[in-house]
Amino acid sequence: MRRREFIKVIAGSVAVAWPTAAGAQQSPLPVIGFLHSATANAYKPMTGAFRKSLSDAGYFEYQNIAIEYRWAEGELDRLPDLAADLVRLQASVIFTGGGSDPCLAAKAATSRIPIVFANGTDPIEAGLVASLDRPEGNVTGITFLLNTLGPKELEVLHELVPKAALVAVLINPRLSTAGSQLKDLQEAARTLGQQIHIFHASTDQDIVTAFTSLVQLQAGGLVIGGDGFLFSRRDQLVDLATRYSVPTVYRWREFLRF
Repeated sequence: MRRREFIKVIAGSVAVAWPTAAGAQQSPLPVIGFLHSATANAYKPMTGAFRKSLSDAGYFEYQNIAIEYRWAEGELDRLPDLAADLVRLQASVIFTGGGSDPCLAAKAATSRIPIVFANGTDPIEAGLVASLDRPEGNVTGITFLLNTLGPKELEVLHELVPKAALVAVLINPRLSTAGSQLKDLQEAARTLGQQIHIFHASTDQDIVTAFTSLVQLQAGGLVIGGDGFLFSRRDQLVDLATRYSVPTVYRWREFLRF
């Protein structure tokens, strides 16, 4: 789906889903709910692009739409309450980002309000939609299939440091897709004949502990799993990888410092 078509999905949802029940307490403007797993500061460029794309389609915040932002700040167990809050606000449409978990939380909170997702997972495998051509229900969106990049990232790292006896993999275990990411990486490692060691991280301290351990194990490289929390901690990850001179594959250009 092209960007313009994607924005039309959101804009169209705003147009058709605005509640009209008499007596209902409503915002003076149609509300777009924005539900994300990470932090506002880490995704500031993305939210800026989100607002600009809406304005390109004729929807301007504070003028003819309101946007209610809800950030889980890496604490995925907060998502159900945040999603329920957007439902109570009678959002016309809910946009979800930062993995499948925000969309799953929104889907569990409402079967009426349209939900539009943008993430890197397989939406069928994640349980977001029934099929790609007929999503059914109230959920639709786009996927970049980024989680399929894990095996390729491991392959690239193997080519760059072929003598590395051990490669570390950092994954957030709280993700609903953590198991599938791990399975794909383990299969790729067997194909390459590469030994890998899995480290779990869902807090800042977990990241520090993981680096301390992978250095002790003399890991020759590091692959970072796709996750909104780990993306939001990119400065910490880059600093530690630089400090310990660990060759690392970064999935997003935002990890790079120009």
